[in-house]
Amino acid sequence: MKNRVKMQVLAALVLLGAGWWLAACKSAPQLTKDQALTMIQANYAQAQATPFDILVDDRGMQQGVAAKYWVGMKRYPNGYWADFKITPDGAKLLKLVSGGDVIQWRPNSPSDPRYAVAIEPLTAVHFGARADSLGDIQDLGDNKTVGFIEDVNLSPLPDALQNIAHNPGNKLSTQRLATFTLTNGAWTLKSVN
Repeated sequence: MKNRVKMQVLAALVLLGAGWWLAACKSAPQLTKDQALTMIQANYAQAQATPFDILVDDRGMQQGVAAKYWVGMKRYPNGYWADFKITPDGAKLLKLVSGGDVIQWRPNSPSDPRYAVAIEPLTAVHFGARADSLGDIQDLGDNKTVGFIEDVNLSPLPDALQNIAHNPGNKLSTQRLATFTLTNGAWTLKSVN
């Protein structure tokens, strides 16, 4: 009888020990795409707005004239060089990256596809993650990663300036990788690269 009681006590201790061990070895919580997106967007919301340069090509120059951001001052004899002065309304919205208030339009030919001037909106912009761009969440050692597309949020800018920014040559999206780490039993955003 004594041996039977000892065996039952020993079995109970083994089961109790196994339960404690299993409780201590519980797995990390799941990281969902929604949770990842929420953390990434919160990171962007906390970041300061940043200046953003817009390249203005030939079409953008025409759009800027139509929006009354700048006006033609001088046309050169070759027919495709010109000087444009930023208007008072334009000066409230943008500045030339090179400084001054006169755009010196000097392409190599009338149909030069690469020529552009850089302007900077006076309203800084924020960046954000495109919600439908999140890839699958991947395990990377003790961390998790997810790829996504970062977009420039142009909504604070006037429509005409947004249209100029959408012309070729402007980079409005970038592929990024977010890394998450387990901190105190919960996933946190470690970095965005």
